[in-house]
Amino acid sequence: MDMQQMRYVVAVAETRNFTRAAERCSVVQSSLSHRIAALERELGVRLFARSSRRVELTSAGAAFLDGARECLAAADRAVADAAAATGAVRGRLAVGVIVTTAAIDVPELLQRYRAAHPDVHVVLRSGRSDELTAAIRNGELDIAFLGLPEGEPPLGVETVVLDHDEHVLVVPAGHRLASAPRVELRDIAEELFVDFAAGTPGRTQSDQAFAAAGLVREVAYEAGVVELITRLIARGLGVALLPSAFIRPLAAGDPGLSLVPVADGPHRVEYLAWSRFNPSPATRAMLDVLGVGARAGRTAGAGPHPA
Repeated sequence: MDMQQMRYVVAVAETRNFTRAAERCSVVQSSLSHRIAALERELGVRLFARSSRRVELTSAGAAFLDGARECLAAADRAVADAAAATGAVRGRLAVGVIVTTAAIDVPELLQRYRAAHPDVHVVLRSGRSDELTAAIRNGELDIAFLGLPEGEPPLGVETVVLDHDEHVLVVPAGHRLASAPRVELRDIAEELFVDFAAGTPGRTQSDQAFAAAGLVREVAYEAGVVELITRLIARGLGVALLPSAFIRPLAAGDPGLSLVPVADGPHRVEYLAWSRFNPSPATRAMLDVLGVGARAGRTAGAGPHPA
């Protein structure tokens, strides 16, 4: 058994297709199939159930896959550590980001990082703050930009606070409150709302604010992306509470939207988060670009630190 066979198994497991897996690994399909078959003979188990139309992991294959990924990650880390010892930064950096990040210009940051460390393979993943935090803890992500309700910092990861923000009311132009200097939650509790899905951190911030005020609201439309939320609002289908730092630049170029301050609205904290356990050279290099590298060096492997 060798590392290449493990890479082939992971590729087939992720693509569920031998042809696409071979393309990903830059080999001919017959060679990939032969190497996996040889591995199965060596192990004495079938890793994949195959038919003319489907490829699925067997229970033995699923068990092998976890270990194979760990071995490949360890091998990649060994190569990256060896390069770092000579001053070179290589390897892979997995970055997570919420769709409403405003404290950091992520594309500009990635451009600067690539210019400084062109040998690092960077991957970007968007998602919810809770999902991204869990992905850091289980090793799927190296670093992430999060947004969470005030007083609820992410757990089990190192963090730096990037910004504090408050939500504003987003209404269609011409709405009865469009020109109001400020509103309170009780003024808008009877409105129909557009919001993120129930249970997500983006939604929780507003739900908690209304609950704290003893108010109940109706969320008529749920959406996973801000672009859909603002389009629904512009059509007069509802209103929303969104982070001001994120929505202000978007609303400035959209005459169909108006923003109104909310006196008792939700507050959000944006965080930079990364694993507190032995950050990779690529991760430490990103923290240096962000200006928090010294803290990473002090806290790597240490216990909890306040956000």
